[in-house]
Amino acid sequence: MSRRFHRDVDGILLLDKPLGLSSNAALQQARVLFGARKAGHAGSLDPLASGLLPICFGQATKVCGRLLDASKTYLVDVQLGARTESLDCETEVIERAPVPALDDAAVDKVLESFLGEQDQVPPMHSALKFQGQRLYELARRGESIERTPRRITIHSIQRRRLEGDRLEFEVSCSKGTYIRSLAADIASRLGTLGYLAGLRRSSVEPFAGLTMYTLEQLETSRSRDGQADLDRLLLGADFAFGELGPVHLDGEATRVLLLGQPVQAMEPAGPGTARAYDPQGRFLGLVEGQPDGRVRPVRLFVAVVDPSPPA
Repeated sequence: MSRRFHRDVDGILLLDKPLGLSSNAALQQARVLFGARKAGHAGSLDPLASGLLPICFGQATKVCGRLLDASKTYLVDVQLGARTESLDCETEVIERAPVPALDDAAVDKVLESFLGEQDQVPPMHSALKFQGQRLYELARRGESIERTPRRITIHSIQRRRLEGDRLEFEVSCSKGTYIRSLAADIASRLGTLGYLAGLRRSSVEPFAGLTMYTLEQLETSRSRDGQADLDRLLLGADFAFGELGPVHLDGEATRVLLLGQPVQAMEPAGPGTARAYDPQGRFLGLVEGQPDGRVRPVRLFVAVVDPSPPA
């Protein structure tokens, strides 16, 4: 194993990904800083986008799928009056149109019309596959195919700035929402063309309002205080399951649960899924209440056989 990836690190890093860097490149830089053997990210951001990229280390990589399904919030900058092939600023402008006189009230009315569930056609410049090929690969060859609309939900959308031919808005949306397509559709309803000029992801549920860290901040922290202080910036994997109630186990129950067997919790366990903790407060994983009052393991976030002796 490379010395760069020499530690078993568990936790979630809220990385503020910079512009110009792919999600995988940002992941690898963070992984090197932490020396983590295992790492993954929860939801790609294009190089032209910045903002929150949750990085999961070690056992916390098990929550990546859950975070992919989470609602996300973006700050969107739209250039009105023009369209590019990719619907963002990665390709050249291929069409222009006049921008009608717009006021705040008219823009707000159009934005509000996008609230709720709706069908959205994915753009050709996307990572979706058709007969084994990415759509963006076909688009770069000048090909276009019919795309099946996908059901998305816009939870909230609000104008932030309108100046001439530039519109900035904030949107909270479900997984699978293509912001480039949304920007172009909004421009169309405003009576013009538009493409994505800037994008920043400000939040991923359930991390709204929490501090993000840039790669520069992480590098400075490691240089000054070492990796122990870096580790203190990580959130526990249980943070992703905050809506579930906790159950606490004694030492023997912890040992048995980690062998994959049902156990009796220290307090009566109700039906449904809960977060399980050992006597030291360590998150063990998800358990499900049984009719007899015991809990059975659903997904563990520590080694199946724990080498530590019972408390």
